Amino acid sequence: MSQPLTFQLTLYPHPVLRKVAEPVRAFDAQLASTVKSMLELMYESRGVGLAAPQVGLKQRVLVLNDSGERANSDREIVLVNPTIVERFGQPTVYEEGCLSFPGIYAEVTRPDRVKVRACDLNGVESEREYEGFVARIVQHEYDHLEGVLLVDRMSAADRLRHKVALEELKHRYRREQSSGAR
Repeated sequence: MSQPLTFQLTLYPHPVLRKVAEPVRAFDAQLASTVKSMLELMYESRGVGLAAPQVGLKQRVLVLNDSGERANSDREIVLVNPTIVERFGQPTVYEEGCLSFPGIYAEVTRPDRVKVRACDLNGVESEREYEGFVARIVQHEYDHLEGVLLVDRMSAADRLRHKVALEELKHRYRREQSSGAR
């Protein structure tokens, strides 16, 4: 049995967060291990969703659990190679956070329903509709697969309000790069 993968969060402004993720081609034990580790990190980080670029991987994989609770594992959703087929319903405003932007929250407007085509861990493709908070999480994590970040969805006022925190994240990234850290 292979050793479980250990991931850490990739924080803004790491360049992998701006890349369009690539389709998964191998539906194998490695993918299952990746998903398991992503879910574990999501729970440890007190998140409700996580996309592969947020752990440094350029793969089209996202995981979520709208309860954010490991005990509610029956609510876990894993989407591999997802495509948003349709966004519909009422535009709703909701304050979003992001594990790649610790401590930063901003109001984001998104449709409250979405239709998604994706594969499961076995490569079986299906189409499903999500609504409400789950639809919001799917859209937020899907943005990560497209290289779109919370900062891109913020209003100018929110960007100004979070200017210092965003600059601190950039400074931290530059410091880590110059010291040879990930």
